[in-house]
Amino acid sequence: MRPMTARLNIHPAILLLAALLLATPALADSPELLRPEKAFQYVVTDTGTALEIDWAIEDGYYLYRKKLSFDSATPGIRLLPFELPEGLPHSDEFFGEQQVYRDRFYVTIPYETDGERPTTLELATRSQGCADRGICYPPQLWTTAVDLVSTAATKGKPSPFNSPFSSGSANSALGDFLPVDEAFVPHAIVIDGNTLEVSWEVAEGYYLYKDKLAADTRSDDVQLGRLELPSGKPKTDEFFGETEVYYDAVFARLPLARATPEPVTLTVDLGYQGCAEDGICYPPVSRSLTVSLPQATAVGALAAAGGKPMISEQARLADLIGNASLLAVIATFFGAGLLLAFTPCVLPMIPILSGIIAGDGDKVSPARGFSLAFSYVMGMALIYTGAGIVAASIGVQLQAVFNAPWVLTLFAALFVVLALGMFGVYNLQVPSSIQTVATDISSRQRSGTLVGAFVMGALSSLIVTACVAPPLVASLTVIGQAGDVWRGGSALFALSLGMGTPLLVVGASAGTLLPKAGPWMNAVKEAFGFMMLGLAIWMLSRILPDGVTLALWGILAVMTGVWLGGLTSLGQGASAKHKLAKGGGLVALVYGAALLLGALSGGHDPLRPLANLGMQGNGAAHEASGLEFQRVKTVADLERALRTAAQSGQPAMLDFYADWCVSCIEMERYTFTDPAVQAALANSLLLQADVTANDADDQALLQRFGVFGPPTIIFFGRDGGQRRGYEVVGYMKAQDFASHVRQATSAAAITAHSETGK
Repeated sequence: MRPMTARLNIHPAILLLAALLLATPALADSPELLRPEKAFQYVVTDTGTALEIDWAIEDGYYLYRKKLSFDSATPGIRLLPFELPEGLPHSDEFFGEQQVYRDRFYVTIPYETDGERPTTLELATRSQGCADRGICYPPQLWTTAVDLVSTAATKGKPSPFNSPFSSGSANSALGDFLPVDEAFVPHAIVIDGNTLEVSWEVAEGYYLYKDKLAADTRSDDVQLGRLELPSGKPKTDEFFGETEVYYDAVFARLPLARATPEPVTLTVDLGYQGCAEDGICYPPVSRSLTVSLPQATAVGALAAAGGKPMISEQARLADLIGNASLLAVIATFFGAGLLLAFTPCVLPMIPILSGIIAGDGDKVSPARGFSLAFSYVMGMALIYTGAGIVAASIGVQLQAVFNAPWVLTLFAALFVVLALGMFGVYNLQVPSSIQTVATDISSRQRSGTLVGAFVMGALSSLIVTACVAPPLVASLTVIGQAGDVWRGGSALFALSLGMGTPLLVVGASAGTLLPKAGPWMNAVKEAFGFMMLGLAIWMLSRILPDGVTLALWGILAVMTGVWLGGLTSLGQGASAKHKLAKGGGLVALVYGAALLLGALSGGHDPLRPLANLGMQGNGAAHEASGLEFQRVKTVADLERALRTAAQSGQPAMLDFYADWCVSCIEMERYTFTDPAVQAALANSLLLQADVTANDADDQALLQRFGVFGPPTIIFFGRDGGQRRGYEVVGYMKAQDFASHVRQATSAAAITAHSETGK
């Protein structure tokens, strides 16, 4: 068995060697793969008794924990035993179950000297890492010259850094407390032309507040990105409550956006605030540090990204919910609801409410109409808010639940029942049992009772869920991820009230505009009956084929034309209103016939029902075509597509779509057909995930990005990484979307250029 055992033991090594040999051409040819010394960077600082090593690993790369080791190449200096920090679990095809490091980690290595202390230490570092795309680097051996501090400088110092502020004279000025510049010492180190490492050394017995650390500059040629801070230690503070703080030292990466590639001197203003454990807190402090930046590796990032991290609308609103005052949250989301009230997702509620008020007959007054509208809006708002809280808390996609085919069919049937009640069909001789049930439904939910209005408002919340907008996503994010039901629910309720406010105006005005009694009242009810039938068709359009929906609209238009008198002869001396009604009826009949003809010819657009007929000639007329997407069903499908795009240096766009999503249809018809949008996406890989079925694969793909529902569009850079902050939620006009795409793809190109140039 020994020969077989030996053969099994060297098998992974052979595989790894083969993979490295095969990867060598790829390393040479691929302009996007970083060199190992750029992918895995570190800074070494001597504290006098130990080496502090700060590692910074680029996104998409990782180091093996077991392959990391250090040694002293300087005689007279011996590294003492130390522990590497825990890594992340990783299943590797070459080494099996491993721990790896990503992003940032720190290593502290104590050492001792024999004899006279040298001024420098040659530190030998052995490591091995890989890229996520499947290419692994050979083992690396790097030697770093570390300047050692003198023992006099480190004697009695209060922090793990080489601090020049350690004399006892300074302590006497504040009694037992250090001056602020001795308690907290800032540093700035240049990593490369586009990155700084900012750090603070914190004296023993002192701490810095995480949320008080900031960086700024007055330079016109360089702008600062977001300060990338590690997690702090939780602390209950008597001044700031629950917060995070840093002890001993904190290291942060600061990305830079450069306007020009030339070397430049930069002054960075660092703001911070901290306290002593014994109770004294210092006022906020600002200190300026000057660094010399070398040649920039990412030229033009300032113009494309503005030097500021991109933040999506829904992320900005979610941050507002979590951090702003509750009054500001309510006011903001109420205003957002007012804007959403005039979208196709909310407008259909107007005929429903009008039908309820019309059902009150001659009892309608402005006060009565407002009361019915208020009851309707409260029913919609309470159910919408409650359903949103429950769905976000348990991780259910609210859209998919309320837009299931059986739910849509049930409520479409309800609107048909209500329409028949408006037409007075229940006066016909139908079986008594059916007549009783129908009359009961009609009287309870169509008539102008406050309870009936509340019930119909609750049912109408189904209509609002047809669309996802940034305010809705922000509210659900705060509830589902932060667990703050109170603030998230308050925002959701304010959003609902904003959407319902125009309905209150409709209710109050209906009492003045609607006739009080007589034949006109019957005509008004019948008109609202046709509106109810239109709502039923609109709801079914989310699940029916376009041709069938177009035919239903055609049938409704023909019926409306007949009702208006389009086929009725006008007698001598017909009044103007009868002539006007007949004219409208003829128009409705012609339009209905066009819709039916368009449905039979394969048309789908109610605004251009005969477009297909124009294309059957010599092909001169062409219907505006949309984008051609590559469909992805699973997370694995998406990852394969992104790898392919990354290998060819192509950015990508992922569109979450569903047949029952109203805004998705709007994007397909009005945004994706725009030439400017198509030109902006000409060089991008277009991916689309159809989540209509809402099955396990769909839910996994949605959860992969924390998406609450369609339409949501996500962008990816040329490296396959997600362009966070550029997500689009809800409908966006073509001009705005084209501009957004250019910004997202331009930022992706800059990122790729920056990585290549390192």
